[in-house]
Formats: sequence, structure tokens, C-alpha cells
Amino acid sequence: MKLNELPAIPGNSQEGKRKGRGIGSGNGKTGGRGTKGQKARSGGYHKVGFEGGQMPLQRRLPKRGFKNPFRKEYSLLSLDDLNAFPAHTEVTEALLREKGLYKRHKDGIKLLNNGELGVPLKVHVDKASRAAMERVVAAGGEVILPPGADAGSDESHNSAALAE
Repeated sequence: MKLNELPAIPGNSQEGKRKGRGIGSGNGKTGGRGTKGQKARSGGYHKVGFEGGQMPLQRRLPKRGFKNPFRKEYSLLSLDDLNAFPAHTEVTEALLREKGLYKRHKDGIKLLNNGELGVPLKVHVDKASRAAMERVVAAGGEVILPPGADAGSDESHNSAALAE
């Protein structure tokens, strides 16, 4: 049996009330809207945030902050996640997607120094923290970043340069 095949229980559903159709209905004349005023009229009620003409809170407070439309949002990858791979594996974006560790709705993958890494791996990522790169090198692995990835910043050096 499926949910859409369940029979209705008798008395379970009620018909909607016809408002404003005579006093005998119990919902005649004003149709349950009380008497007069803006809320009694069709389509009549103030907009959200309206404070009766007083300057609303949302306009009294100053605007703050800035959201960069060109910001890059990275999918985060922990060192702990890399323990799922056998030693000497070349970890790529495709392999991470296959394991369910990366979904392609971000601008790339950033490796972070969360947890422990117990196996030597060759990891291809778009960005990595310096501490994470040091941990991968210490485990006997290598971190490979794309060429020209923020050259000069802490996160950009390939692990080969770190080992020197």
C-alpha cells in the first residue's frame, strides 16, 4: 500500500465555510473579519515592517558591510578525510567526488589541517593551508596546487618548495 492509496477516514475532512452568505450560516455579514477598518477590507493590511508611518526600524539602522560578488567559495577538505584513501594514491577532484567528499557547486577545494594524516598521498587541490601542506609532507606525501594559484601567499606554494 502506498501513501496515495490510503482511504480517507470518515469525518476526517471538512468542507470550507462560505463566508458572508447570510446570518444563518454563522459567518454572514462581516464574514469573521470583525467590524470595519483596514483589516476588514479586501486586500487591506499593512506591509511587513510598516510601523504606522513612523520611520521603520529597518530604515532607522545604518547599512553595514559589503558582500564581494567575485568572492571564491571553496569546498573544505580535512586531513582526516584523506585517511579514506590507500597509501600512495593520487587524490584528484574526480576521486574525491567519487568518494562523496566533494560536490561541484563551489570554486574549488581547499585542504585544511583538521585531524591526522597517516598515509603518504599525492593530493591535487586548488588551495591549502600551510599547516596542512606541512602535515602531508611529513606523512611522506605531496600537495600539488594549480600553477599561479595566488603566487606569493602562504597558501600557494607547492609542497616541493616546503620540503626545501
